[in-house]
Amino acid sequence: MEETKLFLITYLAAFIGVVPPGLVNMTVAKTCVEKGKKNGLYVAIGAGIVILIQAFIAVLLAKYIFDHPFVRKMLLRAGLVVFCILAVYFFIQARHKRGIRHNRQKANANSIFKGMLIAALNVFPIPYFVAIAGAMDISGGEMEYPWSLIISFAAAACLGSFTSLYLYVVLFDKIEKKAESFAKYSNYFMAGLMLVLIVVALIRIFNT
Repeated sequence: MEETKLFLITYLAAFIGVVPPGLVNMTVAKTCVEKGKKNGLYVAIGAGIVILIQAFIAVLLAKYIFDHPFVRKMLLRAGLVVFCILAVYFFIQARHKRGIRHNRQKANANSIFKGMLIAALNVFPIPYFVAIAGAMDISGGEMEYPWSLIISFAAAACLGSFTSLYLYVVLFDKIEKKAESFAKYSNYFMAGLMLVLIVVALIRIFNT
């Protein structure tokens, strides 16, 4: 019963957390436009694999991170560096004037690795899942988490996130109708998103 309750709440929280445009889901949509729906699905699968790992890490580190503010601040600083690098990268990509290349004949493991890489660079899910784990108090005050709850939490986080990403793949047809404008502005949007995340990270660093 406790596992079911935890699964449903975590699934919903993970689903909602990925619905707003962000680094991973925009990458999925962008891949669908440029390389086809199947490659976009593979990116979502790769991202889901990493999110599963991130959820495991979040659960195992939840109590430690809450008890050690220094560790929390170091994670935010690491995220700040990553966001700065990504902001510069996407801005440079947006400045390049090039047409859309549609290559939809093959979908391969490269798209899965791409999804894993993008999800790994997106460090915000870890503190997000840490906050959820802390709010749910799945340890019950114990130093060791029951493995049944850990598995339930991680699986729900992964499936909830993947469901949201899959919606971006399903809605690809609507995105494709505006492929030219989407391709033109997506990199600018992602660069702007990185700037927002940089500001958020800075605020959190100075307020911890």
